[in-house]
Amino acid sequence: MPPEPHPEPLLLPADAPPQRVLRQFRIVFNAVKTHFRQLERDSGLGGAQVWALSVIDSQPGIGATSLGRAMDIHQSTASNLVRGLVERGYVAAAREGSDRRSVALRILPAGQEVLRRAPAPLAGVLPNALATLDEATLLRLEQDLATLIARLDADEAAGKIPLSHS
Repeated sequence: MPPEPHPEPLLLPADAPPQRVLRQFRIVFNAVKTHFRQLERDSGLGGAQVWALSVIDSQPGIGATSLGRAMDIHQSTASNLVRGLVERGYVAAAREGSDRRSVALRILPAGQEVLRRAPAPLAGVLPNALATLDEATLLRLEQDLATLIARLDADEAAGKIPLSHS
């Protein structure tokens, strides 16, 4: 049995709503990409690593699990970020307190130097912009994006992967 033919691509006028919204997504994604490139060029680290460093700097003694929660990423992703930062000499990891299983993270001078060179916002332009929106706008955006995600049949687990890792 021959495979089904591909549907014809939609040919829409440039001012059609799907085309306008597509352009808006491109603007957002390109703004994020541009910021990540500048971050990497100026600091020598990727966006997620700089964000992790900034969280560790602002919360000395934080553990990898709490770091993952603060960045809204999977704990294993946070652990991998920490491992790389420790190996490069930007972060120290030490067992502290009564629970010797937990590891406390502290930024080292080399990590502070990276943050000094990194362009703001350290968490990235998208999380920063979203944090400035009012609650009604965020709720509308969340509902509309949920509809789009359902149409894409996208893997929602991808929501725990930083954009700089994509």
